[in-house]
Amino acid sequence: MQRLNFEVMYSVKRVCKVGRLYPSLVRRHQTLSTAESRDLPLKYIESHRVEQSSHIPESTFRHPHLPRDVDDKRLLQLYEHHIPTNYFQKMILSVGAATAALLDPKRADMVAVLGETTGHFALSRLFDDMVRDPEGQEILRDKPRIHSSIINLDELAHLPNGTFGHAYVKFLNDNQVTPDSRLPVQYVDDADMAYVLQRYREVHDLFHTVLGMPTNMLGEVTVKWIEGMQTQLPMCIGGAIYGPLRFRPKQRQLYLSTYLPWAIRVAKAAKPLMHVYFEKRWKQSLVDLRRELNIEDPPI
Repeated sequence: MQRLNFEVMYSVKRVCKVGRLYPSLVRRHQTLSTAESRDLPLKYIESHRVEQSSHIPESTFRHPHLPRDVDDKRLLQLYEHHIPTNYFQKMILSVGAATAALLDPKRADMVAVLGETTGHFALSRLFDDMVRDPEGQEILRDKPRIHSSIINLDELAHLPNGTFGHAYVKFLNDNQVTPDSRLPVQYVDDADMAYVLQRYREVHDLFHTVLGMPTNMLGEVTVKWIEGMQTQLPMCIGGAIYGPLRFRPKQRQLYLSTYLPWAIRVAKAAKPLMHVYFEKRWKQSLVDLRRELNIEDPPI
């Protein structure tokens, strides 16, 4: 069965590499080089800071100097690892990924594909919200990454006990996870939204740390509720709704009586976690950081 799933997804992936791009790509800023795309959030911030509206117009991500005679060859790859796909191909990928993820929730690759092919509107809103937030603007300007080649984990481990950086390394060690395991975004056809999704993946463990949640099923579902309510990503909402179906009776009782109410309160009251520049908070007390973000103490 796994071999069949692999062959199906591999075939679909091959099709996606050569498929026609859907017309809406031509209307956006995607003729830009990767370097130019990295500058777009700052240009967008400078020209739209006062004119932001409550909805996201179609032209939000369009580059102001996009030529009319777009060369399709330049649309093929907007960022490293990008695989352009049209709506039909995304639908095939999302159905296949959802099926594979339901059969085996440990298939992180399928969960990743599902998030990329179903998150367009949520990512648009997330980007727009980050632009409006001063700290979110900094993140979009700097485009920081969470990786052991960039972050000195040994240095964080030697920070005083109780600091956020020390707690993060302890979380990684206790749960035997690494920041290097996050897959690159491939199927998001906008360089800026692709970064927002990549950022979400890479700060997921930082969410666990600041929320005080382990990586077991109960902890993951609790974090997914907060992520789903704050980001509105379909993948997060699906994990929050369907994850509890795998709980044992005692877990379900604890979840309904304690963890779920806590997650809903935190999601509503706390600052959007995607707007937090965590890399500038390593030396901050975890207690102070939770107080600043309005996160009540975890129920553990």
